[in-house]
Amino acid sequence: MALEWVVLGYAAAAEAIMIVLLTMPGLDGLRKGLVAVTRNLLKPFLSIVPFCLFLLMDIYWKYETMPSCDGDSCTPSEHLRHQKSMMKSQRNAILIAAALVFYWILFSVTHLVVKIEQLNQRVERLKNKD
Repeated sequence: MALEWVVLGYAAAAEAIMIVLLTMPGLDGLRKGLVAVTRNLLKPFLSIVPFCLFLLMDIYWKYETMPSCDGDSCTPSEHLRHQKSMMKSQRNAILIAAALVFYWILFSVTHLVVKIEQLNQRVERLKNKD
């Protein structure tokens, strides 16, 4: 199960790096190629959405089937294990949210950059016409 979280973490990191590179000023020469690469990667990265939903259902299932540790009913080691499990679930939920938000931002930024390039080309054509 840890491999799934590593894959999701790497995907979220790749999305974050692409967002930073697309929005960083001064990379105009590199931006055209970066936009092409990002547009080609948006469809494969869309598979993150059902993957995140699957992992979210896994967290929910583990939370619902987790034995409760209330009061004096468990030993200190069981109580510590219960707390560690809750911390891991919370960390994983934050990772899921980050991956989904990064995908949405990457999609939006890519769309805006493409739109800006199209508008710049239109302005250049109008300038050349005059």
